Amino acid sequence: MNPLTDSAPQVAASRPGTSPSVLVMAVAGAVTVANIYFPQPLLDAIARGLGVSPHTAGLVSSTAQLGYALGLLLIVPLADTARLRRLTGVLLALTSGGLLVAAAAPNVLTLTVATLAVSTTTVLPQILTPVAAALAEPGDRGRVVGLIGLGLTLGSTVSRTVSGAAADAGGSWRTAYLLAAAATAVLLFLVPRALPGRAGPAQHRLPYPRLLASLPRLFVEHAAVRASALTGAAVFAAYSVFWATLAFHLAAPPMGLGPGVVGLFGLLSLPGALLSAYAGRLTDRFGAGAVNVWSLLCVAVSFLVVGFGARSLVALAVGANLLVLGTSACQVANQARIFGLGSRIAARVNTVFMLSTFAGGAIGSLTAVWLYGAYGWTATITAAAGFTALAVLAVAATRRTVPSCAPGDTREAGTHDPRTLAGRDDA
Repeated sequence: MNPLTDSAPQVAASRPGTSPSVLVMAVAGAVTVANIYFPQPLLDAIARGLGVSPHTAGLVSSTAQLGYALGLLLIVPLADTARLRRLTGVLLALTSGGLLVAAAAPNVLTLTVATLAVSTTTVLPQILTPVAAALAEPGDRGRVVGLIGLGLTLGSTVSRTVSGAAADAGGSWRTAYLLAAAATAVLLFLVPRALPGRAGPAQHRLPYPRLLASLPRLFVEHAAVRASALTGAAVFAAYSVFWATLAFHLAAPPMGLGPGVVGLFGLLSLPGALLSAYAGRLTDRFGAGAVNVWSLLCVAVSFLVVGFGARSLVALAVGANLLVLGTSACQVANQARIFGLGSRIAARVNTVFMLSTFAGGAIGSLTAVWLYGAYGWTATITAAAGFTALAVLAVAATRRTVPSCAPGDTREAGTHDPRTLAGRDDA
């Protein structure tokens, strides 16, 4: 018996790529991941509104990355054993409450603490992605992960536009936080209904300490996990360098643009986000390694464009599109690779991958804020190029040791077929 499909027959009744439940997961991923990124265009407004320096306001963005990594470590592994509907309901309620506290924050310390709490509990996308992948046939895994990934990409990009517009319309950066709290609260009535009861058989549930203790072992034992984790960390560090400092770059002379225009870059990068949806299909056809290569090429070219076109809005928009496309495609390929290791450990290998990725993002954000304050835009873009070079080295070092995840490769960690949840427990 398949505990996913048995507890959610409406999901099993249709192909995962077109299932209403998977579409709900994609929308939920978009809304919740937006909670990490929507403050970025508001940083200059937050600094002025709370009377702090841009460097201090930049800590809000870095804290969001650190909190997300904490949630990945402590919460996402529970998805391998916990009741999914209950877990997601609690997380959505806590996230909504934290956003309301952030909206009312009287000082930057309160805002930073609230941001840490919100980003820790808003890890729903990384719970939903393994569930969707577990429902997919092996040849469709990349396509389903790509659909969820498209939701995450749209959420992370469009959120910047929406938050900037909300701040301009409401006359305060707090308006954006109130809007995010309302959108997250709506998901309470949608997401639990779209999920199965559990992601794994109840008889194979592991105690929480054992779940956490298994994470280092998964990294050590599986070359696919190492390849995805190292590549993801370096690419997301480069991505975060750009977005963490773009608001300051555009607000500074000679441009002097406000949060609404800064947020518009989320809308301008929609073509790149939409094109990234095809990364899943390409991964199913050619394998994760090939998609990693061309996605890194997109990222590298993006930094050449924004580096030489630092004062051109057109060049910055083109570079943002290439960066979004390359980063999103790289993540889809990396996740499709690790989900081929088996449904029973899907949440935990995703924890390892995403923890590494967002740790890289936090390092990138911290590096960017410091470099921009000390040396300016050119130094930050140079750092982004350096992180991209590290990603290239990671791909080159691991590509020969990682099996393909193209169709026909149904190998998994253990002895179970990827189309079922049966097999040995890798914990």
